[in-house]
Amino acid sequence: MTEAAAQKKGTLIDAWQQQVGEQFAMPYMAELKAFLQAEKQAGKTIFPAGGDIFNSLNRTPFEQVKVVIIGQDPYHGPGQAHGFSFSVLPGVKIPPSLRNIYKELQQDTGLQPPNHGCLTSWADQGVLLLNAVLTVEQSNAGAHQGKGWETFTDAVIKVLNEKRERLVFMLWGSYAHKKGKFLDTDRHLVLKSVHPSPLSAHRGFLGCGHFSQCNTYLSDTNQLPINWASVTQL
Repeated sequence: MTEAAAQKKGTLIDAWQQQVGEQFAMPYMAELKAFLQAEKQAGKTIFPAGGDIFNSLNRTPFEQVKVVIIGQDPYHGPGQAHGFSFSVLPGVKIPPSLRNIYKELQQDTGLQPPNHGCLTSWADQGVLLLNAVLTVEQSNAGAHQGKGWETFTDAVIKVLNEKRERLVFMLWGSYAHKKGKFLDTDRHLVLKSVHPSPLSAHRGFLGCGHFSQCNTYLSDTNQLPINWASVTQL
């Protein structure tokens, strides 16, 4: 199945099916699917659109992952979520947490912040922008937590932890810290800070230096660094 076909159908490309495809046969996934169908039948609006739910995985195949940035759940405003943690489509107002990510990126690397919030150019270089929960109800943050997505995304993180080497995991905030508690710090670089939210960014996210630390590690392990500036070239 091609990437485009996978995204159109809202399913996973083969590279990820081979790693986590067995999850779709498990009871929790059937329960999750039933929950989502019931929510739609009740007239609730769910973000992102069905074909975009697995965008982060389909855009960054398993063997191409270099960096993992873990978010919590999708943005819950109209037009915001498109399947990548912290990212919004061009033309959508840049959310506060992403503004702080850009602020740290500028402080850390000198990069002038872009005027949009679309991070897909990072995804194309191997940055897996993975939310722990892949759907949300409109205007109801966290509405789909505890419904099964966390089990699925744990499986994604575990297979990366176990089958890949020399990855960089960026864990921002206590939720992401818990999500990555089993990561092997001998195999991978695990970077932790508080969340980039305006409520906490000043307590250690701003000044954390994660973007330059990431690229130093990639270079030191004979990998091509991430061109963070690619986001300005959209």
